[in-house]
This record gives sequence, structure tokens and C-alpha cells, in this order.
Amino acid sequence: MKITKADSLLLIIDIQEKLFPFIFKNEELSERTVKLINGCKVLGLDIFYTEQYPKGLGQTISPIKDLLEGITPKEKSKFTCCGADGIDDYLKRAGKKFIIIAGIEAHVCVLQTVIDLCQEGYIPVIVEDCVSSRAQNDKEIALVRMKQEGAIITTFESILFELLGDSKAPEFKSISKIVK
Repeated sequence: MKITKADSLLLIIDIQEKLFPFIFKNEELSERTVKLINGCKVLGLDIFYTEQYPKGLGQTISPIKDLLEGITPKEKSKFTCCGADGIDDYLKRAGKKFIIIAGIEAHVCVLQTVIDLCQEGYIPVIVEDCVSSRAQNDKEIALVRMKQEGAIITTFESILFELLGDSKAPEFKSISKIVK
């Protein structure tokens, strides 16, 4: 099944200040997520993001939040993104089939969101190198579970080129620069 930009949007889950320092390979996660966001912006995808209890966990980390200027984060207290702060209505209005996902923690908020999205008929696309947990094993087991639930697992570079689709596309040079 081919993932197209016309049928996709990007969801960034809970990459927040107070949790981020404890995340496995956090700097790599941040760098790759920035590239993913930049690429999705070049391709014209809708982007939204969530923050889990920002009073306690802080706001989205600076390099990512800076790229999302003008977009208001959806605040939530449940681990799943579904049902929080108008997210379900947003997804219905957007009318997209593929929900491309980056964020933390893979085994909690990301996993529970994936399960709910699958139950609602969406196809979650997990960007493996843009999700993480505090422990590597938690991330690995969560990825297995997400795949069992029906999610597609990919990498940031792979999804950007899949969304691009053609080296003759006008965005090709921009995407190529981003992934380098």
C-alpha cells in the first residue's frame, strides 16, 4: 500500500522538555524529527502536535516547537491522543487515511494512540527513527505491538521519499537537502 501526501498528515506526540532528557538517543530523535517536520512542510502536509500534561512535563522542546510556530498544541491528560482537545474532530475534518507519527514515549502515548487510530480505521505510519522511550527495549517491544495492531513502520528518509514519489517532483531538491 503506497502512502501518498494527498492522504497523509503528520502527528508529533509529546516531545516535551521534562521527559526529553531521559529518552534513549534523544539528540538523534530530535535531529531526525526536525528533518521529518521540515520535509513534511516542504511537501505541504498538515501537521499537528500534542503535549501531555504540559504543567508537569513542560512544553514541546525548542527545536521542534520553533518549526511548529503558528500551530497550537493539543493538550491532553490521557495517554492516547484520540479523544483529546478536539483531535478526533480534527482528524475527521482532515479526511486523511495515513497518520504519520513521531514522538515519545513509544510504549505509552504513541502505542495507545496507534491502537485507537487503528480501531477508528486510520492507518498509523510510525517513523521508527523519530519515536523513542526511556528504555530501548520498551521502544522495540512497542514497535512490534504497533505492527501487530496494523501500523506501518518506516524511517524519516523513507517516508519523505515515498511521499515525494518522483525525482522530477518540484520538491525533490529540497527533500534531498533535508535528508543529507
